[in-house]
Amino acid sequence: MANSAVITSISANSLFEAKDIFSLEYASEPQISPDGSKIVYIRNSNDIMTDNKNKNLWLIDVKSKKQIPLFSDDKQYSSPRWSAYGEKIAFISNLTGSYQVHVHYLKQNRTALVSQLQGGIGSLTWSPDGKWLAFSQLVAEPATVIAKMPKKPKGAKWSKPVVVIDKAYYQSDGRGLVKPGYKHIFVLPSEGGTPRQLTQGDFHHKGTLTWTKSSDGIVFSANRIKDWEYKSLEGNLYLVNLAGGELKQLTSKPGKEFNPVFSENGKKIAFLSTSNALNPYRNAKLNIMDWKTKKVTAVASDFDRSIRDPQWLSSSLLAITYDDFGKRKLATISTKGKIKDLTNTLAGTSIGRPYISGSFTASNEGYMAFTQGSSIRPADVAVINTRKKLSKLTQLNEDLFGHKTLGKVHEVNYKSSFDGEPIQGWYITPPNFDPKKQYPLILEIHGGPHLAYGPHFSAELQRFAAQGYVVFYDNHRGSSSYGERFALLLKYKYSSKEDFSDHNSGVDAMVDMGFIDEKNLFIAGGSAGGIATAYAIGLTDRFAAAVVVKPVINWLSKVLTADSGLGQIPTQFPGMPWEHVEHYWKRSPMSLVGNVTTPTMLITGEEDLRTPMAQTEQFYQALKLRKIDTVLIKVPGAPHGIAGKPSRMITKIEHSLAWFEKYSSKTEK
Repeated sequence: MANSAVITSISANSLFEAKDIFSLEYASEPQISPDGSKIVYIRNSNDIMTDNKNKNLWLIDVKSKKQIPLFSDDKQYSSPRWSAYGEKIAFISNLTGSYQVHVHYLKQNRTALVSQLQGGIGSLTWSPDGKWLAFSQLVAEPATVIAKMPKKPKGAKWSKPVVVIDKAYYQSDGRGLVKPGYKHIFVLPSEGGTPRQLTQGDFHHKGTLTWTKSSDGIVFSANRIKDWEYKSLEGNLYLVNLAGGELKQLTSKPGKEFNPVFSENGKKIAFLSTSNALNPYRNAKLNIMDWKTKKVTAVASDFDRSIRDPQWLSSSLLAITYDDFGKRKLATISTKGKIKDLTNTLAGTSIGRPYISGSFTASNEGYMAFTQGSSIRPADVAVINTRKKLSKLTQLNEDLFGHKTLGKVHEVNYKSSFDGEPIQGWYITPPNFDPKKQYPLILEIHGGPHLAYGPHFSAELQRFAAQGYVVFYDNHRGSSSYGERFALLLKYKYSSKEDFSDHNSGVDAMVDMGFIDEKNLFIAGGSAGGIATAYAIGLTDRFAAAVVVKPVINWLSKVLTADSGLGQIPTQFPGMPWEHVEHYWKRSPMSLVGNVTTPTMLITGEEDLRTPMAQTEQFYQALKLRKIDTVLIKVPGAPHGIAGKPSRMITKIEHSLAWFEKYSSKTEK
């Protein structure tokens, strides 16, 4: 155990260990019944034998706080949705082998299989009259064929046929090559039957679906522009008629309108919108459409945060979430734009690293069920009303953490040495922390870069703290939850000396506290954090070792080989790579590789299409050619979400710890 001298008074069994990751549980998708009396949620756990996540459905009685398993077995369950009167729950499960729609009748305690579909199901939504279930699904198309091959003789063993690719958007991380076809909206009788396709055309129709009050139509968002592949910032609201499939366009402003939701009386529809400005970050704004006149009114248009997931509480009040200074807040907003915060404890569904996370649903009675987390616990289920009366309903991890000692999370605020910009950060002190002693420090940098960390539970960082490290992380310029100005400080500048200064100044602030061993400073980060880490060690030699996870090393090649180039090139760069070679190169850690002296571990999934393995290999080869101590860890089968399986998360953590331990100066504490 690294730095064991500083944690001698705590037994090894009371520390957070690698194997404990398999014991973690968390709640997600809490769905409150229309009358607010019950909540169904997904209880997420890990299976140590299969190295997979289990997703089961549990039901909570709000008044008594008692919960029972609705479906708790070795099958997978998702998208639980209450019918309008709360007597049935629809969900998606592989109960019968393939993923299908099921409906559970609560009073009768019986479950019906109501679909026999081919392919993935999304956006499952009840009609108000309870007769229909709407969903989106891919409608496959024949693969492109260019050349006609001769007929294969009977019994002959030829190579597999070639794959012809002719689309601009042709691959997706975690999925591989995109199957030919388009997502369309279907309806299915809620008692079972034949699904009927409502939308047509060579466009994708997906996302939030909302039914008209009379159950005769569905409003949704789609980008039906001819060259939609090249215009990802566009999208409009449409109404499709249930009877004949007639399509009517409802909005036409530049930018994207999405996430529509009807009020209970069907007279108004709330939705979100973003501009089509070529920026890497855009706030989502709230709008309300009068259904009769189709007049649209912007609500709280000057609010400098991105609004999420509007849900009606009454004809003049909605519940929303927004991210603010590293936390996700649940709030109400009136149709006049008045915002009232209810709680800032939505968290806990991103358990690897301390990202902002969490979700909620609202009932017709003014109650909201949400995922409540903290710095020392992943998400539980809680309920709150508009008067801020809050009740926590589950304690999913007390069996594990009730006898464990976790690191304590503290906030730190400082100014960047680059320009004095205020930066918010946090640090975790190890169990049995003594401020009079000296501790090694790990700087851990978040991804995005337009995402944000906060004072939330993190399995990865708690493992570092359990091994005797102080762990520091910050929301550098470009992070979300601080408004558009702060997020856009990195426009055309990622990575740069500017965001490096934000991190480096934070390390200086930690050193100034007096309990950090300057000879034992380490740096790590994944995705955009991996880019920042690789860039940082090209600017400084102050870190004893680095762990660079799934990075971009050469932007010139990355945007032309990854799955995200279509969106990144127009928003994150001033033009095409061949037109701005110097700019792309300046943003690339490879441009600084000649300066690197820091021992570096590289970790990337073999199936990563967001930051492809070739990016990591370029840095590895360059450092090897310079005879810098370097090791490359390839994770078989892993996409960009490298910690998607419990053992992979453990692999990432324990390899990082071993690398840092190798380069610890071993000074007496």
